[in-house]
Amino acid sequence: MNFDEFKITTEYKATLVSIVTPKLDGHTDMGETKASLAELRELLRTLGLEAGQEFVQNKKDIDPATVLGHGKIEEIAEAAKADGSKLLVFDFELKPSQVRNIREITGLEVADRVNIILEIFAQHAHTRDAKIQIEISRLEYLAPRLSTLWTHLSRQKGSTGVRSGEGELQIELDRRMVREKIELLKRQLEDISTSRNEQKKKRQDVAVTAALVGYTNAGKSSLMNRLCKVHVLEENKLFATLDSTYRTLNPDTKPPMILIDTVGFIQNLPNTLIAGFRTTLESAIDADLLIIVCDASDPHYKKHLDVTDKVLNELHIKDKERLIVFNKKDLLNDPLKEKILLKQYPNSFVISSLNPQDIDALREHIINYFLAKQAPYDLFIPYAAGDATSKVLSQTNVLKSVNHETGIFYRIRAPDFIFNRLGLKKYILAPDDVKQYDK
Repeated sequence: MNFDEFKITTEYKATLVSIVTPKLDGHTDMGETKASLAELRELLRTLGLEAGQEFVQNKKDIDPATVLGHGKIEEIAEAAKADGSKLLVFDFELKPSQVRNIREITGLEVADRVNIILEIFAQHAHTRDAKIQIEISRLEYLAPRLSTLWTHLSRQKGSTGVRSGEGELQIELDRRMVREKIELLKRQLEDISTSRNEQKKKRQDVAVTAALVGYTNAGKSSLMNRLCKVHVLEENKLFATLDSTYRTLNPDTKPPMILIDTVGFIQNLPNTLIAGFRTTLESAIDADLLIIVCDASDPHYKKHLDVTDKVLNELHIKDKERLIVFNKKDLLNDPLKEKILLKQYPNSFVISSLNPQDIDALREHIINYFLAKQAPYDLFIPYAAGDATSKVLSQTNVLKSVNHETGIFYRIRAPDFIFNRLGLKKYILAPDDVKQYDK
């Protein structure tokens, strides 16, 4: 079965459909629904789809067949066709039966929020493991919808001469093909994971890492560019970055400090993509520090922080140390907003990635954070032990050195995992001896 036949046609104009109901998370009032619809428009823009009219229905109860009810669906379809729209995009996940019913009523193409996100992910993945995991997520999403998809394909190709029961047979064949393909992809992913774990162990032995995480389009990539003085893709689009990107934050410290840019989060993330996030976020899962980047200018910044926290909890990394960085200070209209944020979130940073002073202060804070985590050692190394001196200078952070008649006193900082492998323990001074050499 060729699932490419069911990709969303980007030439279509899309009509957006949503709901206000206490039964659906993220759509319990008009404010939440409007914010979600604005985000859906951005998702469609990222995918290259023209977004037309939007319709919102207040519903106490959700219609199990069509969500909004038969009459409302007909009304929306009539307006969509008049506006030249061929696609209805629902701002929540639809059940397979609901997709089928709405298609039959309207004669239009039907997609939901999950479908849109999956298409964007498929377009933006570049590494092999990200592509495989997203293909798994896409197949798992499509599997229960095969009856709708096959019927749709039959309608496209014409049903003349189709024998009774042929559709059911085709669906079963397709389901088996999907299951087999998912299993094959999962085996490939396990092989990649084994190789990645080996690379991770090597990296952990030579560097410390901080990962930029947060809501999509919060400015993580632009922040990485300024902090690391590099050029990573920056786009004002949702999910512009999907694959993790590694850059050196400070090459002068021992070990080097690595900054990682990761995929952005989004509300109402479908379950089929949580595993995909785990694959693309393994770098964040293993990072020594999470830097949570939030768009300070967005009126829904609290919701974005909640979504970030929820996704991190689902990825089982809720206990890792975090630093909140509110970005886009230059877009704040209220001069008091910065003070409010700092009061609400003590020890956070409110910055503009375009302000060099802000960037310098944040970089210094991150570097000092890692240095403070390193253990202090006082050493006395004889001049004859040249190899030990070389290790100190090349692999530790020297805070102080004093030359003496027979050797050199060093006060250093280094992570335990670095120091323990250097063979310098025999040069550690007892506390009572430090005063003799520290002068």
